[in-house]
Amino acid sequence: MIDLNADLGEGFGRWHLTDDEQLLSVVTSANVACGFHAGDPVTMRRVCELAAERGVRIGAQVSYRDLAGFGRRAMEVPPDELTAEVAYQIGALDVFARAAGTRVSYVKPHGALYNRVVHDAEQARAVIDGVLLADKGLPVLGLPGSRLLELAEGAGLPAVPEAFADRAYTEEGTLVPRGQEGALVTDPEAVVARSVTLARAGVVASHSGTPLAIHARSLCVHGDTPGAVDLARRVRERLEASGVRVEAFT
Repeated sequence: MIDLNADLGEGFGRWHLTDDEQLLSVVTSANVACGFHAGDPVTMRRVCELAAERGVRIGAQVSYRDLAGFGRRAMEVPPDELTAEVAYQIGALDVFARAAGTRVSYVKPHGALYNRVVHDAEQARAVIDGVLLADKGLPVLGLPGSRLLELAEGAGLPAVPEAFADRAYTEEGTLVPRGQEGALVTDPEAVVARSVTLARAGVVASHSGTPLAIHARSLCVHGDTPGAVDLARRVRERLEASGVRVEAFT
């Protein structure tokens, strides 16, 4: 059994990056941009309504305040400021989720923040404090072995490890930085095959070919990948054909 998540609502005004409606017919959890790296109130509301109609869980994808860099630039944010900004983003999305008859079901950092809280305990603590400020029971989605999930567990929050179908891994089990060659897995068949191996065996090959043990409860397919809808559909079909039940973790 595994959850299938994707980053959605990644647009702003007239700019739209993700095919939200089509992806919501495939995934079981939606990481919705909350306005700091992408997403505006109209987009957030629309995605929440579509997700609620389809029974897809809504997650707050919190980020550094970086619209120009799509949340993928390294930033230095004081912990108390980051805590407030995380809580603010969760609260903003939850208004639209509740108006649609559901709620925010989990939190997942985005981009530079996601990678930062793998090792940076101070920034990870600030994120967890922000989650607690918004809702003391929200699950936190993150990289297995990260400081983020360690601190989430310590704070009594459900810690949900995830894997990436379309990102390359280092030998240490972290994601290969996007600026490096081979950081993205672009061959659709390779993405599909990796997904099945991750779900059934909890193993993925690192960038150098070393097998890594990754026991994940959720699998991410990026919504901004070219052909993301077809790729997500193929991943889900192959998972189910392989005997893996695809359903939300919450």
